[in-house]
Amino acid sequence: MIERVLSFVFGGGRNVIKETAEVFRENAEGAAQRAQDVQIAAMQGHAAEFRAQDRGRFDRVMDAVNRLPRPAMALGCLALFVSAMVDPVWFAARMSGIALVPEPLWWLLGVVVSFYFGARHQAKGQEFQRSMTENLKRVPEVIDTLEALEGSVRAEAQSPMEGGENPVLVEWREHSSGGATK
Repeated sequence: MIERVLSFVFGGGRNVIKETAEVFRENAEGAAQRAQDVQIAAMQGHAAEFRAQDRGRFDRVMDAVNRLPRPAMALGCLALFVSAMVDPVWFAARMSGIALVPEPLWWLLGVVVSFYFGARHQAKGQEFQRSMTENLKRVPEVIDTLEALEGSVRAEAQSPMEGGENPVLVEWREHSSGGATK
């Protein structure tokens, strides 16, 4: 009789209790697997979007050229201060010429500079995200390494010292017991 009840509940390779419980409560193991699949798919999509590309000589030269404007502008401002102190008449003549530039041209210059640095900021931000994705891929390896190191440190701390007892403790005990008998 017990055999018939058990075969009814667990017979045919099925688990009726488990199947009934899953009607009312989500299978935690299945949910975890689905969540992991979603996370892996998201990481793969992210990695594909920011995959490092082999860059040719032209791209490397353009990156080098793109690094010049900001230092050139900063050094140019410092040079203006130096030129104002060294030759004020020359500096005044140049600044008078700049004062004659029409306002719409200043607006155009502002737009061009803003778009240049904005695009550069965007490109560098994407490059940063790509490097973060590569670093996140290494997290499990780092965790495994840390756990291995912690395990070896614990093993060393728990293992007895070679040669028996600690010589410093032996000396301290002798010294302590010798001081008490005096």
